[in-house]
Amino acid sequence: MSVAFRRDGDEEHLEPKFEVPIPPGPNLVTSEGLELVKARIAALEAQIPTLTEETALNTAKRDLRYWRKRLSTAEVQPAPSGDAVMFGHRVRFVLNGKTRDVRIVGHDEADPAKGDLAFTAPLARALLGAEAGEFVDFNGQDEAIEVIELLV
Repeated sequence: MSVAFRRDGDEEHLEPKFEVPIPPGPNLVTSEGLELVKARIAALEAQIPTLTEETALNTAKRDLRYWRKRLSTAEVQPAPSGDAVMFGHRVRFVLNGKTRDVRIVGHDEADPAKGDLAFTAPLARALLGAEAGEFVDFNGQDEAIEVIELLV
């Protein structure tokens, strides 16, 4: 029989499973971010013994490896203070005529829909170091952002 008509199983057609990619650079976190990582580890450790399906079990174990690695490399940053935008600050600014608030956090805490941006995001990088009342360049435009207020 021709190899083209032989079917040993569906395994050969499945997508390979890779580790969850670790973002490059330092793993900066807020104190809340560190607690979030610990909570995810605890949830996965509690879930794994209850899983019986192999794919779900392997996925949970992979996720647990990711979160344990993130915990071991976490660098908790001090609470923001001062007059310049720092990691952990919530910043109110005007961009393209719209007032927005964002908080600058670590990769694993980032949730743009809630206004939490990773410190490596272009907007966050533009805001870091700026002071209230200052205009900063963004997206190739001079003075595109007006920093209004720093919130904690």
